[in-house]
Parts: sequence; C-alpha cells; structure tokens
Amino acid sequence: MNAIAELPVLVLFPHNRCNCRCVMCDIWRIRQVRQITCDDLRPHLDSIRRLKVRWVVFSGGEPQLNAGLPELARMLRQEGIRITLLTAGLLLEKHAAEVITFVDDIIVSLDGPSGLHDRIRNVPDAFARLARGIAAVRVLRPDFEISARTTVQKANFKYLRQAVETARSLGLNSISFLAADLTSSAFNRSEPWDSARQHEIALTAGELEELEDEVEALIRECSAEIASGYVREDAAKLRRLVSHFAAHLGLAEAVAPHCNAPWVSAVVEADGEVRPCFFQPAIGNIGEQPLFDILNGPRAMEFRETLDIPRNPICRRCVCSLYVPAGASATAATG
Repeated sequence: MNAIAELPVLVLFPHNRCNCRCVMCDIWRIRQVRQITCDDLRPHLDSIRRLKVRWVVFSGGEPQLNAGLPELARMLRQEGIRITLLTAGLLLEKHAAEVITFVDDIIVSLDGPSGLHDRIRNVPDAFARLARGIAAVRVLRPDFEISARTTVQKANFKYLRQAVETARSLGLNSISFLAADLTSSAFNRSEPWDSARQHEIALTAGELEELEDEVEALIRECSAEIASGYVREDAAKLRRLVSHFAAHLGLAEAVAPHCNAPWVSAVVEADGEVRPCFFQPAIGNIGEQPLFDILNGPRAMEFRETLDIPRNPICRRCVCSLYVPAGASATAATG
C-alpha cells in the first residue's frame, strides 16, 4: 500500500534563489547558488518513466534564473510530461517567446493591486514587469493559460476582492488563494520562524475578524467567479484561510486538509534533496540514489506507513495540500 508505483506529480526546484525580496519569504536571503541541470536529472529519467510521472511543476526559488531551464523542460516534455512554470514574472517579458515553446501553462505570483504588489515583492516596478510579461505571452499566444496565485498574509488580507479584479485586468485565466506558511522549516528556513517573525506575517485577533469579513464579501460578490472556477477555491476552501490564521492564534483547532501528497507527488529541491511534500523532512537526495529507490526506500516507506495526516502537526498546519483521486489525471489534482 505504501510503495509508490505511479507518481502523477513531480515538483522540481530548478533554481534555489529568487529575484524578489518578498516580506513573507526567506528564499531571497540565499547566497550560495544551487540549481538542477539536465546532467543532474538525466540519470533519473528511467525513474521518471517507471513512476509514470505525468506533470512536472517548476517551483523554487525563481525557476527562470536557471539559464538551462528550456533544455530541462524540453527533456521532460520529450517524455510526454506536462510542464507548469511557477514564477514571479520579472523575467517573463524577456523570455516570453522561449517560455511558450517549452511550458504548457504558467502560474504567476500576484499579491494584489500594483502598489501593494510592489511593496510586498520589495522590487520597484514588479507589477509593471509582471504585466508586461503577461502581455508579451498573450501577443504570441493569446490562448496560453496563465493563472495567478495570491499568498494571503498581514500585508494584503484586506484586498482579496481587489486581487480578483487585478487578475481580471491582467487577462489571467484564474486566481487561487493560499495562506502564508508561518510555522514550517520549508522555503529556506534553517529552522521555523520565531514568534517575532511570525507576528510580521500572521494576523491579530482584530485583523482576523477583518479577514473573515473580506472572505465573506469575496464569496458574495464573486459568486459567479467561484462557480465558474475563475476563483479556484470554493467557499469552504476560502473560509479555510480564516481557520488557518485563527488556529495560529489558538482560537480554533488546526485541522489538516484532505491530502494524499506523499503518495502521489514528490518535491526535488535545487540541491537534490527529495521531500514527500513541501513541508515534511527530506527522505533522500538524487545525487546519491535514483529517484525511484528514494521514494520506495526504507526511509520513505516508513514515513508513509506511519504518517497520520489528521494528527501530524506539520499536516495540521499545512497551507498547500494536494489530493489526486485514484485513477484521476494529474491535472485534476485539488488543493
């Protein structure tokens, strides 16, 4: 039961650094550059075939900082794999023609309206650069799928409806909302944030009430967008944003989402470390073992066998769940 014969989703970090300085992230603080090259991944193509990987998501870090990204993507697409690019979009305009030839869809980070987006990204004209990148892709491929993902935290929780309006104005295909991770050691944290750092991103009790009001207004006023899937979360999942921050304040129980990520996906970081999801500890390194052997080795098998998602403290605080129903396509995954 806990052996992995098929892995629908593989997340790769092509580059460990980022060209934004976001207030809710520490990736930009990395100084030592690490990246995945074709030479690093080629020995694992047999594992990828054996695992029947159908969808690779380039995450990070900013994947476009890897100059060899096109070759890496083409190598995977030759295996019949769908490629999704997660990006801040600062380099999208420059590489638009190239990107549309090796990527199937793009998810851009969007923090809200232009001024707010720039402040959170800590990059001058970040919004304008993102907008130009989206426009450059649309000129070349008007039907190319580009979606937005908004990380909800102290600086932007009042602007969820404006984020939807901004996504519309940019001509994006959809938008999704994700609560900021406050407690894990993921995303270049040598250890979890202390209480002072968490306070910079988390909400107070008073702000929590405002977030609840904003979420309910979003559900009312954007009901058509929710029904059509333009807003990717339904009402229950949007309300989980409130529950997440309430649990952090001790005002609600932390409840793990419906998730089977460790059985249907894996994360390979830029240094080769393999995790069963973004947040759980590493179970091996592709520099030392084939990917198939890592995922079906004693360490991984024991992890999955003993993982009790409803009670696991990391799972209960998870902001980024994944669920692939048995027999469903990878792109039917829900979060």
